[in-house]
Amino acid sequence: MIRLSKISTRPPRGAKKDDIRSKTKKIVKRIAELQARMNAEGKHSLLVIFQGMDSSGKDGASRNVFCRCSPTGVSATSFKKPSEEEFAHDFLWRVHKQMPEKGQIKIFNRSQYEDILIQWVHGWINDEKAHRRMASINALEELVQYDNNTTVLKFYMHLSPERQKEKLQDRIDDPEKNWKHNDNDWKESKYWNDYRRCYEYAINNSSIPWNIAPVDERWYRDYFIASKVLETLEGMNIVLPVLKKKPALGRKKIAAKTTKKKVTNKATKKTVAKKAATRKPAAKKATTKRTTTKRAATKKAKK
Repeated sequence: MIRLSKISTRPPRGAKKDDIRSKTKKIVKRIAELQARMNAEGKHSLLVIFQGMDSSGKDGASRNVFCRCSPTGVSATSFKKPSEEEFAHDFLWRVHKQMPEKGQIKIFNRSQYEDILIQWVHGWINDEKAHRRMASINALEELVQYDNNTTVLKFYMHLSPERQKEKLQDRIDDPEKNWKHNDNDWKESKYWNDYRRCYEYAINNSSIPWNIAPVDERWYRDYFIASKVLETLEGMNIVLPVLKKKPALGRKKIAAKTTKKKVTNKATKKTVAKKAATRKPAAKKATTKRTTTKRAATKKAKK
């Protein structure tokens, strides 16, 4: 049984910021290399779920961990308040169609878990419905895992309430961050204990385990998440596809054509030279004949 109150939101003792940042850079580069390989192989996919309280760093983690990856192989979806069309369907309808295809990494900034968090906290669904939805979420995650070879990697962004207040206040004080401010974030922060209860329920009742990421410090948050992503990608044993049969038009074929062309050109040059040589005596003979005829005409005129 996981109790979030027993887990630190801070980096472990002895962790040095500069060293951790240096390691993170190398890990992020390696993630990009493996992402390109996975995209080329086209047999695996990775779903990364970031779930946490407001200002817990979901956007920042997405940006920093996958910044070196090709945009053709990584995409992100943010699940906010459902639209009218989405409300007209079951709660997983909008989620299922966003699952990654083979060769892709998909990031969920908030996810299907919103429907057993905010709705449960505010009493919009009862306990029975929350439990049934939890079972449905497990079924969906197991489905994409066994049926589409999708690895589901879930992160709970473990933020302290003190740190959350600092970050929310920073959005008001810093003009560069004013655009992030939302009055509703402050209102939701008052339900901290209720949200924690719902999160613990989801974490402890998931068939696919969660990673509890300490996020009070961004530099350690990025390292923790990047390390787990790299570990997951390396565990896929990705292999670049190779040609099973060499194509007919390869280097040898091209080389043979080039050689044949050279031989042909050489033979053509010899033929031309030979014809030219044959024509030269004929021209000389014609000149001699004209000279002889001219001399004979001169002698006749003298007589």
